[in-house]
Amino acid sequence: MSLSLVYTFPIPRRTDHRGSVSFVEVGEHIPFDIKRCYYLYDVTAGESRGAHAHKALQQVFICLAGSFEIEFDDGRQKKTFRLDRPDQGLYVPPGLWRDLTNFSEGAVCFVLASMHFSEEDYIRDYDEFRQTYGD
Repeated sequence: MSLSLVYTFPIPRRTDHRGSVSFVEVGEHIPFDIKRCYYLYDVTAGESRGAHAHKALQQVFICLAGSFEIEFDDGRQKKTFRLDRPDQGLYVPPGLWRDLTNFSEGAVCFVLASMHFSEEDYIRDYDEFRQTYGD
């Protein structure tokens, strides 16, 4: 899978004197049917999450509070994205290794997923990932 398939996109934001609201819709902003939503929070300073790839799962990451970084690896090159706004999404196709790092205090990472949890979809060994997706 190519890193060129990872992209950020604006999430609509409506603001008035009461505050802001943002929303996403399947088919409009999300290019897959959502089967699962989850969120990461209370990540201790210096800790990381991820360290795996998915065989078929597509995801959209949204930073609801604070900030964090996601480094992607396609087996040949790496690219890092910083998420720090609730009105921006990050689409991620399958076949990319990911490491989530540099969580700020109070960061909340919200994820929309195209599949229900399946351990069989994970590649948790980097060497296995490189053998499958590398050169």
